[in-house]
Amino acid sequence: MAYGTVLVEDFKVSGEIMLDTHQKSWITSLVTITVPIGSFVTGPLMDRFGRKTMCLVSCVPAIISWILLITGNSLTLIYISRCIAGFGSGLTTVVLIYVSEITHPRIRPMMLCCNSVFVSLGILVTFCLTFWLSWLKIAIVFLLINCFITLGLFFIPESPYWYLCFDNGMTNAKRVRKAEKSLKWLNRREKIYDSEYSRIKEISQEQKSTRDETLLQKLKYLYVQVCLPTAYKPLTIMFFLFLLQQLSGCYVVIFYAISILKKLMESSEKSRAIKESDINIYGALVLLGTVRFTMSIVTAWFSKIYGRRTLCIISGLGMAFSMFFSGMYMYLTSYWDEKGNFKVTMAGQQWTLIIIILAYVLTSSIGFMVIPWTLSGELLPISLRGIGSGIMVSVAYVIMFGVIKAYLYVLEAIGAQGIFFFFSFMSLVGTGFIYLFLPETLGKSFSEIERYFDNGIRKEKGKEINPDSV
Repeated sequence: MAYGTVLVEDFKVSGEIMLDTHQKSWITSLVTITVPIGSFVTGPLMDRFGRKTMCLVSCVPAIISWILLITGNSLTLIYISRCIAGFGSGLTTVVLIYVSEITHPRIRPMMLCCNSVFVSLGILVTFCLTFWLSWLKIAIVFLLINCFITLGLFFIPESPYWYLCFDNGMTNAKRVRKAEKSLKWLNRREKIYDSEYSRIKEISQEQKSTRDETLLQKLKYLYVQVCLPTAYKPLTIMFFLFLLQQLSGCYVVIFYAISILKKLMESSEKSRAIKESDINIYGALVLLGTVRFTMSIVTAWFSKIYGRRTLCIISGLGMAFSMFFSGMYMYLTSYWDEKGNFKVTMAGQQWTLIIIILAYVLTSSIGFMVIPWTLSGELLPISLRGIGSGIMVSVAYVIMFGVIKAYLYVLEAIGAQGIFFFFSFMSLVGTGFIYLFLPETLGKSFSEIERYFDNGIRKEKGKEINPDSV
């Protein structure tokens, strides 16, 4: 995600490849348009071949994309590389399902948030490397990192849920034996092992009736499952959460980080100011990445204590206020002269606006940017978790592609302050939606979450569940 802005800016400075607005928007956004394909494909594949296997498979396109980028010397190969990278990124949807299935309900929210912690770490590493390395050397670094990750994945266990709940071509005795071995690796304490094994056995009995059915029967069963409130309610909630998340601008700040910071540092003498403030821009970039990484860690810890709903509401309000103040600051300190040139009346005070933007990044990292991605591993029933999560992440990235691709054109049409006001409004709408419709999942088992949607909000609202009873 962060590498696109590095690539575009390096080409602009070095003149190695001359890019127009259309080409810049394609380099930045192409990685998102192929993510839905990977997310959609990984759903049925993770159910058929296993969670661990798909984790390993997801590394292959990532490695290929970096090799293409390193060896390629044309815009076409860069486009292809970005598309392959997006496909591999879509395959990693399996991670959320894997983590949700191997963790205890008391720590599941925190562990799922670790996904965003490491996404933030990757973005921070990218921003830091821009100080010392060119786009080519950064690509080599990430190729090596991907190779080490692939080796590390060979040492993790398969999900015990997959062994017992899905048709994987094994005999029943072999499934049970492998599930027990995996559970013992994951849960060294006998009490936790016994409770987890009992829970998985109960769920596997519910799934057993669908293992030997024909494809037509399975599709019919899938349709019936989607029509149940335990499926269509969480799917609807997740769709609107992803829509509001993207329209609030969370990912625009990542994909166009350098260009946004340069825009904020404009003055009446544009070219001189941008040239002299380059070091400040990259410093602000690293600060932005550091804030996001730090807050993602804080969010992972807080999600274990306060849950998802509270963090999302605080996050949405913080985003709305910071974007509103950003828009008002630009409105009060800038104007367009008679020749149509953008002028800043308070040159040298741009750091005030950057601090406000950092506040936006900080508050978005508390919940709005992080939590929607983790919900597919909790809200969806086990029978739809693989396919449903793939579909929802696909939808999210289709929306992300539209927002990222359109950003440069909308910026030209309504200006930065107009975009900031729009992001503020959508953040406020998102906060209201979360307050009205998003349930709290902290401390709830999968079966309790399903009962929540099945019984209705009024029956479950205000009910406290003791995590020790899970």
